[in-house]
Amino acid sequence: MKAEEMYFVEHLGELRKRIIITLAVFITVLSVSFFYVQPIYDWLIRDLDQQLAVLGPSEILWVYFMISGVIAIAFTIPVAAHQTWMFIKPALSKREQKVTLSYIPALFFLFVLGLSFGYFIVYPMVLNFLLSLSEGHFQTFFTSEKYFKFMMNLTLPFGFLFEIPLVVMFLTSLGILNPNVLTKARKVSYFGLVVVAVLITPPDLVSDFLVVIPLLVLYEISIMLSRVVYKKKLAKEQLAMEEENKVVQMKRPS
Repeated sequence: MKAEEMYFVEHLGELRKRIIITLAVFITVLSVSFFYVQPIYDWLIRDLDQQLAVLGPSEILWVYFMISGVIAIAFTIPVAAHQTWMFIKPALSKREQKVTLSYIPALFFLFVLGLSFGYFIVYPMVLNFLLSLSEGHFQTFFTSEKYFKFMMNLTLPFGFLFEIPLVVMFLTSLGILNPNVLTKARKVSYFGLVVVAVLITPPDLVSDFLVVIPLLVLYEISIMLSRVVYKKKLAKEQLAMEEENKVVQMKRPS
C-alpha cells in the first residue's frame, strides 16, 4: 500500500508539474498579447464603418483581455498537447509515442485554420446579412463588448471544430476508432453537430446553416482520413504478423 501511495503521489506531482508549465506559458503569452493588443484591436475593426461604443470604463479592458485570451489559447494548445504527451508517455509503447507526438504541430495549425475560416468567411457573411436586414429600418449601433462577443462566437468554435479530423485520425491510429464505427454513427453525429451549430451561433437560420455545412463536411473528411489511417494500420499489423510467423518457422527444428 505504501508503494502504491508513493506512486500515486509521484503521479500527482508529475501532473501538477505539467499543469503549471501549461499555465505559465498561457499567462506569458496572454501578457505579451495584451501588451500589443491595441494594434490587433485596430486591425480587427479595420473594415467597420463606425466606431464602437463602450458603456463603461471596464468594458474595453474586458475586450482587450478577450482578444489576448484567444491568442494565448492558440499558442498554448501545442504546449498543452506536448505536456499531456509527456505525462502519458511512460504508459505508451514506442510506436504510440511516435504517433501521438507527430500530431502535436497539426493541432496549432488546424486551430489557426479554423479561426481564419470563421473570421474571414463565416463572420463577414453573417454580419453583412444581419446588417442588410436593418438597412433602411434601423440605425445600427454596436458596443465593443457585444461586437466582439458576436465575433468570438462565430470564430473561436471553428478553431476547436477544425481539429475533429485530426482527433479522429489520432484515435484511429490508436485503435480506439475505425471508419466503420464513424459510418454507423453518421446520423447520430449529424444530429449532434447540428445541435452544436445551433448552440454556438447567433439565433438566426442563416448563421446556423453557414456553420452546419462546414461541420458536416468536416465529419465526412474525418471518415475519409480514418479510412486511410485504418488501412495503413491494418497493413502494418499484417506485415508484422507475417514477419513474426517467419521468425517462428525459422526457429522450428527441421
